[in-house]
Amino acid sequence: MGCFTFIKVMMILFNLAIFLGGGTLLGVGIWVTVDGQSFLDIFGTISSSIMQVVNVSYFLIVIGSILLVIGFLGCYGAQKESKCLLMMFFSVVLIIFIAEVAAAVVALVYTGLAETLLTAVVTPLLKEKYGKDKSLTHIWNVTMTEIHCCGLNNYTDFTSSPWLEEHGTYPEPCCNFEQPCNETLAEKSEVQGCFHQILEEIKTNAGVVGGVAAGIAALEIASMAVSMYLYCKLDEK
Repeated sequence: MGCFTFIKVMMILFNLAIFLGGGTLLGVGIWVTVDGQSFLDIFGTISSSIMQVVNVSYFLIVIGSILLVIGFLGCYGAQKESKCLLMMFFSVVLIIFIAEVAAAVVALVYTGLAETLLTAVVTPLLKEKYGKDKSLTHIWNVTMTEIHCCGLNNYTDFTSSPWLEEHGTYPEPCCNFEQPCNETLAEKSEVQGCFHQILEEIKTNAGVVGGVAAGIAALEIASMAVSMYLYCKLDEK
């Protein structure tokens, strides 16, 4: 087996694994969208705190779809020796790599901006749906209990929420589980928002986070190099 054939086979197998992984994530994302409660009942206790803060279903659907596209382009492009598909694969991975680097820079340098953007999106969602949407309410209850936090920023994120209007109290984690969790007790408890708690978790596990990020970046660079190698070799045929 020549070098070209070996790399081609490895490219096919690697991207087939990505394709299958993407299909799995997409399927799980659809499952969470259709029946989020059962997913949380099964995996809620072992899922990470960060994953519980974001909307898990849409996150999995987006990531799964991206992996499906990448896996298809890489696998089919290598198998058919299609220069067009290989170049599309290279371009998609390059765009994702640049976006990841940009996101990492923004997250590190503009943490305040990230908080502002999240506040603009998440806070109105909590005020509108917390206590009304069962899945969202359960996700945030589990998150606040496990991370020992309250809302995205603090207890005021739940002001005017359906939960407050119905029960007349704030979520119990906002008062360190003391009752009744009214505005006075919530303000006195000074429980931090989940955004700040998650930042602390990331800082605590910076080595792991950095290692995973470096590993993903290395795989992306390697996949781009392999796809470009195959593309150039096809020119010689």
